[in-house]
Amino acid sequence: MDGFINLNKSAGMTSHDAVNIVRKIFGTKKVGHCGTLDPGAVGVLPIAVGRAAKFIEYLADCDKTYRAEILFGTATDTGDLDGAVVESTEKFFMPGYEDLKSAAKNFVGKIEQTPPKYSAIKINGRKAYDLARKDIDFEMPTRTVEIYRLEILEVREKILTVEVDCSKGTYIRTLAEDFGKFFNLPATIKFLQRRRFGDFKIENSKTPDELKEEPENFLQPIEECLKHLPKFELPEHRIKAFCNGLSTTVRRENSGTLTVFSGGKFLGTGKISDGELKGLKLRGG
Repeated sequence: MDGFINLNKSAGMTSHDAVNIVRKIFGTKKVGHCGTLDPGAVGVLPIAVGRAAKFIEYLADCDKTYRAEILFGTATDTGDLDGAVVESTEKFFMPGYEDLKSAAKNFVGKIEQTPPKYSAIKINGRKAYDLARKDIDFEMPTRTVEIYRLEILEVREKILTVEVDCSKGTYIRTLAEDFGKFFNLPATIKFLQRRRFGDFKIENSKTPDELKEEPENFLQPIEECLKHLPKFELPEHRIKAFCNGLSTTVRRENSGTLTVFSGGKFLGTGKISDGELKGLKLRGG
């Protein structure tokens, strides 16, 4: 069985825990996940099973949607409530809806972020959170990310609920902290849910318990999860050559990664260079 699972990860579960659960359900070691979710975060975690695992890299650039509750008045060393409090204030005026809506405009578009030290980003080959836990001093590099939409959903005492459409590499914990700084207030994430990862949506996700009931029925075909890539139709007489690693002369301009089909069958991914189609990853089987 090969394909992708739209898993709804629960709080307290690591992404690695989710992979292990799926391995046991399907009885295979060939399982991987797309886009790590923090243990405290919930929601969409795409899981690749079998031969789908080799195609994970093509989902890396997918946009994402998050829903977050931002708690004002408290800041932690991890950017969420799992960390130690580093700043706190009890007496402050919660910004009003219009002020928050106006402030949100400052974070839409391409922005610079400094990821939290408690993250999986590697610093000189070591994960940042490992260095942070050992109190080793280091600098986190800034990065450019893009926020496509930042919508204010609800404002109540100390808590702001937002929904965010963003590019890969965006840290919602950092966005929450920066939003608080805009009002000179400490802030941290109280609740975080990933609602979309590319075409994987929360409405269609399944919990591990639901997955156990009919696992094969929740597998999405590999090609269905690569629809964001351009498609190329290969003549049927070139199938064997393509699968054997041989290039095919085509009348088409150079391209990035393509999904390659022939007669409606998904063969794998390829790339066109100097009039030659060359395979990148084969589905196999």
